[in-house]
Amino acid sequence: MCLAVPGLIKDIEGDEAEIDFGGVTRKANVSLVDVEVDDYVIVHAGYAIERLDEEEAQKSLDAWDEVMEAQKKVKRGES
Repeated sequence: MCLAVPGLIKDIEGDEAEIDFGGVTRKANVSLVDVEVDDYVIVHAGYAIERLDEEEAQKSLDAWDEVMEAQKKVKRGES
């Protein structure tokens, strides 16, 4: 199973981009998609495979925030 977390492109050099995933930065190949700095992308196996508009990316990020908050509550023994 793959988990798709949007990342924000911070820099592009050739086919390689620096992408910020909520404070964690990784490099990925962007040759498969037409993207620019400040675009959101989904990365799989080191390649950006889809560009997301900002609204779509934010909805996904908000959902991930809810999942992470729920997980914290479970760990603390809250329901």
